[in-house]
Amino acid sequence: MNDIEKYEFDRLGYIIIPELLTRAEVKRLSAGIDALEEDALAGVGRPPDKISAYGLPYRHSAERGYYASGAREEGNTLIIEDFFNADSVFDMLVNHAPTMAYINAIVQERPTINNCEIRIRYPGNQTGSHMGGPVSWKHRYDYTSRGIDCLMVRMVYFVHDVGPGQGEFCVVPATHKSNMASPYEGRNPDTEPGMIGLPVKAGDAILFTENLRHGGLTNRSNQTRKTLHVGYGPFWMKSQNHSTMDEEPYILPRTFDRLNEAQRMLFRAHKTLLENDGNYA
Repeated sequence: MNDIEKYEFDRLGYIIIPELLTRAEVKRLSAGIDALEEDALAGVGRPPDKISAYGLPYRHSAERGYYASGAREEGNTLIIEDFFNADSVFDMLVNHAPTMAYINAIVQERPTINNCEIRIRYPGNQTGSHMGGPVSWKHRYDYTSRGIDCLMVRMVYFVHDVGPGQGEFCVVPATHKSNMASPYEGRNPDTEPGMIGLPVKAGDAILFTENLRHGGLTNRSNQTRKTLHVGYGPFWMKSQNHSTMDEEPYILPRTFDRLNEAQRMLFRAHKTLLENDGNYA
């Protein structure tokens, strides 16, 4: 993370990183997303296995180790959490060297992955505005003598171009430093003052602090928007996926078995480290 990127991240609360993924990585990840989408959609209509802390119904695939919510329909989103369990194609994002160069620069304690989700936004879908200003302690953004110090940050990877009208990720710049909550009624990102869309190309990524006010503009196109989200924070923070909020990370033994030691360390919760005296069991 160079000095310009650090300056812009501190000033705005986000940066766009061009070509963080190679063309080959984009191709493999895109195919993995498409396959997992079809698998998750096969469960639509089944009674939910779990209701999240935020009230969303989730279907659990015990065989493939993911939680899914939503359906393929106008205005809806399909969310697939814990996708690392489902397919080894996604392992490339665990300890992904270009990504970790950014994460290690802004999370001062040893970082681990606390959120992993695929978001598939069908035409007509919108993601409401949220965060910004004085929100939960989990999303704290600080600048200390050691530099930028975040509790929760997220990297969003794009496997296809997303331009104006195609459901761009959107932000209200600099609201991660606001001392006040948004005074605007509703959560419509299309009409919220100050909200801007961020066009990107396939292979680009957006890094942002969760303290920043953000959302997703309405997808007014015929293109289904597909993204991979991986969230990071200090090693003691538990899962921040909606389906397993504040539980131990949901990583299957077979997933650990195929990862190397450096990758495994990115999934270890504080409790697990203490019980195993810092060693993988």
